[in-house]
Amino acid sequence: MIDANTPPTIGIMGAGQLGMMLAQAGHKLGMTFRFLDPATEIAARGLGEHVCAAYEDIDALEEFSRGLKAITYEFENVPLESVRWLAQRVPLHPQPEALKEAQDRLFEKTFFHGVGIPVPKFSSFFFRDEYDEAIGRIGLPAVLKTRRFGYDGKGQRVIRTAAEANTAFRELNGMPLFLEGFVPFDRELSIIAVRSLEGECRFYPLVENHHREGILRLSIAPAPNLTEQLQKEAEGHARRVMDKLNYVGVLAIEFFIRDGMLFANEMAPRVHNSGHWTIEGAETSQFENHLRAVTGMPLGSTAAKGHSAMVNIIGEFPDLAAVRTMPGVAVHDYGKKPRAGRKLGHVTLTASTMQEVERLRLLLPGA
Repeated sequence: MIDANTPPTIGIMGAGQLGMMLAQAGHKLGMTFRFLDPATEIAARGLGEHVCAAYEDIDALEEFSRGLKAITYEFENVPLESVRWLAQRVPLHPQPEALKEAQDRLFEKTFFHGVGIPVPKFSSFFFRDEYDEAIGRIGLPAVLKTRRFGYDGKGQRVIRTAAEANTAFRELNGMPLFLEGFVPFDRELSIIAVRSLEGECRFYPLVENHHREGILRLSIAPAPNLTEQLQKEAEGHARRVMDKLNYVGVLAIEFFIRDGMLFANEMAPRVHNSGHWTIEGAETSQFENHLRAVTGMPLGSTAAKGHSAMVNIIGEFPDLAAVRTMPGVAVHDYGKKPRAGRKLGHVTLTASTMQEVERLRLLLPGA
């Protein structure tokens, strides 16, 4: 039994930058944290107890779970069996079923289709001749994807010709694969939603995302030229997903938009990179609202305070001292060593107009 007079301790599987920002938000709510992460160097260092062990280690899971009010996770590739083991002992959100659907791209697309959300054509296969048949059904261009462990552009190849199809299959063969039709999208959008223990849903404004080399570089919030109809459509899609899963916590869904129609690309059952702008740019951040949801607290407002842009710092740092002197700018340093393709931090720009946000963005070193 947890003493009501002591601060509740929340368990987080993973201690990277998302765990770090969850803990920073939770400290303001009077929460304490315990992290389970096999890494010795963690972004969330100093923000709570660190159980340094493999996610599959039963003894470590027992130590990690002892006395916790609730458990959540900061990334979706934690072992499902470990999550199920923990969920039998401590309230855990989002629940294992959401994790199961999100960990496998084929399950994910099948789930979206099943709840009535438009998706690109897709087909699974096991053998080389079935791959050729899938190409014949879907046509080219298409995207060959691994079913698991795909993030930041990993585990996928765009194929436009028979030669590229052969090369992609050779490179990715040995892992479960599926084929998806290529969507010549007009832009990429995402919605950050949150659902409480009681089933209340709230939604942040749709965000426009810009990727390069498969990695998110820029999010603009609210998305330019956002219509009420488009916002309601995205909210409806997110609500159907959350209600079907009896979901609790923050959920992100990434969409392609083509000729005004939303196609679901993927979902993340956790706080998400495209929602980082909410720390400075919304009434309540995605991190605070996630913790409010999983612990049974009332949800906070998801309204935007104005206009925002979030710029990821990838691979190497700009002159952070110069960036910090800029008005309307907040720097988040994840404490990581520079490395090509690595997310080292992000910068959030906030202003009353999108024109002012864009002016600030162009002034950023390296913009």
